Amino acid sequence: MLGRLIILFITIPLVELYLLAVVGSRVGLLPTIMLVILTGAWGAYLAKSQGYSILARIQAETAAGRVPTAELIDGLLLVLIGGIVLLTPGLLTDLAGFCLMIPGFRAIIRERVKKKFAAQVGHFQMPTPGGMGARPQDTPNRPKDDDVIDV
Repeated sequence: MLGRLIILFITIPLVELYLLAVVGSRVGLLPTIMLVILTGAWGAYLAKSQGYSILARIQAETAAGRVPTAELIDGLLLVLIGGIVLLTPGLLTDLAGFCLMIPGFRAIIRERVKKKFAAQVGHFQMPTPGGMGARPQDTPNRPKDDDVIDV
């Protein structure tokens, strides 16, 4: 976890600064600044339009009596992250943000997120049928002391 945070907050900005410096040296300062501003504005527009599209799909799924899980993952997670990443200045972050605005690419990422979430949920033990405080007697590695209270 610490390694990921180091990559997120130190390595990515350094790479972004390097890329902006390289692009700035090739095309000039003003075109580089305009590129950053235009990708930010275009990204905000894409995030807004995709957000409205997902909101309409969520409403349609809810009206049909279905739980809009895919739409919620798309809207609350992927499009939101894509919009935030698009608003940050940089070329790699813009590329990642634009990829998250493409529905086909989002579908691939959504399936990976669902699998990872299912694996995380699978690690938790489900409550016993006896309700709160019930303790299965056949659970291995469980203390046999009657003073243990499960909550």
